[in-house]
Amino acid sequence: MARPKFADADFLDAALAIAAERGPPAVTVGAIAERLGAPVGSFYHRFPSRDVLLAELWLRTVFDFQQGITAALEAGDGLCAALHTPAWVRTHLNEARLLLLYHRNDFLQGGWPDSLRDGVAAQTARMETGFARFARLIFGRIGKDEVRRAQFLIAEIPVSAVRQHLLRREKPPAIVDDLIRIAYDAVVADYHARRAR
Repeated sequence: MARPKFADADFLDAALAIAAERGPPAVTVGAIAERLGAPVGSFYHRFPSRDVLLAELWLRTVFDFQQGITAALEAGDGLCAALHTPAWVRTHLNEARLLLLYHRNDFLQGGWPDSLRDGVAAQTARMETGFARFARLIFGRIGKDEVRRAQFLIAEIPVSAVRQHLLRREKPPAIVDDLIRIAYDAVVADYHARRAR
C-alpha cells in the first residue's frame, strides 16, 4: 500500500490547526506528523526546521489578512479597511486566532530564520506604509498624529473589538461592526473639528 503524499500546505495547515487549538508552543514536528499521520522524516523533506515552518505560516497568514485592508485602501474606503478585521475573522477563525492572539515572536524560539527575515522586514514596511496611506486618505496628511490615529483606527480598535470573541473561539457578532463604525466616525469627526478650529 502506497504512503500518502503530503504537500507543504498540508504541514502548514496542520501547524495552523495545532496553534489555533493550543498555541504556538504546542506546534512541534512530532505533533504535526501525528496530526497528518505522516512520518517525521517527511516533515524534514519540506522544511529545514520547525522555526522555518512557523515563520512561513505566520507570514502566509499576515499576507492573506492584509490583502483585504490593502484592497480597501486602494479603493479609497477607510471604513472598509477598518471593518476588514471582523469580516476576515468570521471566515478565517483559526488564522485569526493565530494572528491576533499571538505576537509573531511567539512562533519562534531562536529568532527568524535568515531565509525569512526579508519577508518579515517587507511585511513590517508594508504595515507602516499602509498606516501612512490610510492617514493621507482619511486625514489628508501624513503627520505623526495622523499616522497614530490611522494605526488606532485600522489596527487597534478592530483587533480589540474581536479579541474577546477569538478567546471564546466564536465569530464576532454584527454589533462589533457597529462599534468599530461608531469609533471610526467619532475619531474622524473629532480630527476634522480640531483642524477646523
